[in-house]
Amino acid sequence: MNDFSRLPAGSFSRFQALRELTLQNNHLSQIPTESLKNLRNLRSLHLDANALSTVPRGSFKGLRALRFLWMDDNGLAQVPVAALASLPALQALSLALNHISHLPDLAFHTMRQLLVLHLHNNQIGSLAEKCFEGLPDLETLDMSSNTLDSFPTVIRALPSLRDLNLHNNHIKTIPDRAFIGNPSLETLNLHLNPVQSIGENSFQRLPRLLRLSISGTHIAEVPSSLCDDLPQLRQL
Repeated sequence: MNDFSRLPAGSFSRFQALRELTLQNNHLSQIPTESLKNLRNLRSLHLDANALSTVPRGSFKGLRALRFLWMDDNGLAQVPVAALASLPALQALSLALNHISHLPDLAFHTMRQLLVLHLHNNQIGSLAEKCFEGLPDLETLDMSSNTLDSFPTVIRALPSLRDLNLHNNHIKTIPDRAFIGNPSLETLNLHLNPVQSIGENSFQRLPRLLRLSISGTHIAEVPSSLCDDLPQLRQL
């Protein structure tokens, strides 16, 4: 931990081959754009645990090789869609532990190589219909500890999803064919939701599912067909 509240322009001008930069646990209230813009080889950037509340367009200009970006544990109230649009090579993004309440349409659509997306511990209660459009390779989505009160059917736009965490939300119903667009799903966590009903065909077409957690729910009756279409299930 340091005590930076700002970084002068040119702070890293001698380190143009730099591949990883850790600025976490400081007091940065703005992205140090002028300090970062010449780091064309940067692959990993930690900005977690700072005081960021906004991330303007152009904040990451010049970082087109960036693969991993951590902005968790800040004060963000919105997904910085315009700023993230300049990071086409991003593979992992964390916006966890912020104050985000809504995911807009096409929030991540320019990051077609994204594999991991962490959105846990926010206040997300609403999802635009196309918020996950443009993520053909996303494998891990963590939306645990948010305020979703209905099942997020928008996940059907994620055909490569393998690990889905919806732990500790307010979901009451798992609809029929809930995961019809997620045939690659291997791990599904619905623990600690007030789920009261599960459709007869809620878990259809999940041939790779290995682990399913529905503990801590309010289910009074489990459909007899719950596991009929889960040939690889190892842990329930």
